[in-house]
Amino acid sequence: MAHTIGHVTLVVREYDEAIAYFTDALDFELIEDTPLGDGKRWVLVGPAGGGFTLLLARAATPRQEARVGDQTGGRVFLFVYTDDFRRDYERMKSRGVKLVEEPREEPYGTVVVFEDLYGNRWDLIEPRDG
Repeated sequence: MAHTIGHVTLVVREYDEAIAYFTDALDFELIEDTPLGDGKRWVLVGPAGGGFTLLLARAATPRQEARVGDQTGGRVFLFVYTDDFRRDYERMKSRGVKLVEEPREEPYGTVVVFEDLYGNRWDLIEPRDG
């Protein structure tokens, strides 16, 4: 039996601000935005080219609200792979993405840590060949 992870949930404050951030700042595509009633929506975004989708879930309780921006206790949460680090890094800078360090070379590739609009940490990585 084959298994795959369908979506990863990201708890957000508001749907529309999260959609705008991911589509404008990170060039993700809006894959689906379906109303579910009572103000809930099924919102999927993901990088162009597929392979991964985020389910944007609006915080509905005080406990969920407390997790917005801190889903992993300050650790890097998600890893975005690119085939052109410099292009994507410069685009992110020009769009005001919060970069928390300078790009660096690691044995596995070129990487920079950035924060999304809520403060969750991500890596942008161009992997080394081989």
